[in-house]
Amino acid sequence: MGSASGREPGAEAVDPEPDGATVGPEPGHATPDPASASAPGPGPGPEDVSVDRVLDRVLGGVTFVPDGGPMADIARPGEAEIRMLAVAPDARGRGAGEALVRACVDRARATEGCVRVVLSTQRTMHTAHRIYQRLGFTRAPERDWNPIPHLDDILLLTYELTLRHTP
Repeated sequence: MGSASGREPGAEAVDPEPDGATVGPEPGHATPDPASASAPGPGPGPEDVSVDRVLDRVLGGVTFVPDGGPMADIARPGEAEIRMLAVAPDARGRGAGEALVRACVDRARATEGCVRVVLSTQRTMHTAHRIYQRLGFTRAPERDWNPIPHLDDILLLTYELTLRHTP
């Protein structure tokens, strides 16, 4: 179904602007994004946001943590980590999650010395698991972990993607 502009709504990953906004549909237009209020300045930063450029709204967000980043939970040297991937419930099934994961993988490939991308996910996030598998991630059960050790029923599953850099 098309929009009033005649363009199809769709998700696209963008980098937040330093002022805490995401790039909108027109040059110079921005959509406030409270989740990225601490977005870094130009250059590789930790956040990506998925924006529907036709409907002009944020669909989801993710944190990309480059090698050695302070937000990493499980990344080892030479690994980037994808954290806190979230898509608005009414935006699911529109490609926002996949666009965000692809943007993180692209950013990892552009990060010198990065050989792998890792992420943690809840056991119940079956749709997300299918996205990760479709993009080439594989389960790494030896890296599964519990972020709240005193609660026995919480186990995060780990997925990893070994990067193939092109010369």
